[in-house]
Amino acid sequence: MVSFGRVLTAMVTPFTQEGEVNYPIAEKLAVHLVKHGTDTLVVCGTTGESPTLSWQEEYQLFQVVKQAVSGRAKIIAGTGSNSTQEAIEATQKANQLGLDGSLQVVPYYNKPPQEGLYQHFKAIAETVPELPLMLYNVPGRTGQNLAAETVGKLAQIPNIIAIKEASGNLDQVGEIRRLTPVDFTIYSGDDSLTLPLLSIGATGVVSVASHLVGNELQQMIQAFEAGNVRAAAKIHLRLLPLFKALFLTTNPIPLKAALSLQGWQVGAGRLPLCPPALEVTQTLRAVLQDLSLSVIP
Repeated sequence: MVSFGRVLTAMVTPFTQEGEVNYPIAEKLAVHLVKHGTDTLVVCGTTGESPTLSWQEEYQLFQVVKQAVSGRAKIIAGTGSNSTQEAIEATQKANQLGLDGSLQVVPYYNKPPQEGLYQHFKAIAETVPELPLMLYNVPGRTGQNLAAETVGKLAQIPNIIAIKEASGNLDQVGEIRRLTPVDFTIYSGDDSLTLPLLSIGATGVVSVASHLVGNELQQMIQAFEAGNVRAAAKIHLRLLPLFKALFLTTNPIPLKAALSLQGWQVGAGRLPLCPPALEVTQTLRAVLQDLSLSVIP
């Protein structure tokens, strides 16, 4: 059974002051994340600003990150699209690059019905049967929810092995768990819901906060697995202000600001994303300091 581990980091894409992808910083950040609790890096997902990256930039990022971690962590490539053919081509490229898996977002904007969603993911999976695929349900961004029943059907396809669930609907996640095989892996797509979802059968999280508290997230999940729910809850509650602060405005704007406060030269987001308002940065600084996380003056 393929395992991506407990803590998967949805990695930011660093940019230079001129707005170009900063590959050397991406390399350093990838190594740092793996040293601080990350089992798998998800490259060019939502947090990685994939909508504003060219495919060539994405392919180069995949290679840079893969070389940087050199087998110490797995790499999942964000190769989803609202065009099935485009997703197929990008996923085939990721497979050729020797990556460990692919993240497939629900097609956005065109709002296909459930049968269309099923056929979309099935077509992608069948073109790369040897590459593990993770579904990504985030209706707040895509405008369409991937129903639990559809996930159950897709889970019967051998290389569709996991889902990142960011619907915020615990009942839906429970239904997915009920309708899928025990070896189909569910990951929370929201840091603040990781602990609740563990209680109904999730394995871990595709995390934003793990850029800053990856080790603590590992400790929380492992405490839960060991039956020490009180210890897990204590960590969850301690980190909750950070989980909330990282979504004071559109992700990854606050995360990039938090990393900048720690001295990481990740740059601002590409337009149409923009730097955060001053009060967002001030709140982030206070939260980081309350958690005794390093902040530059």
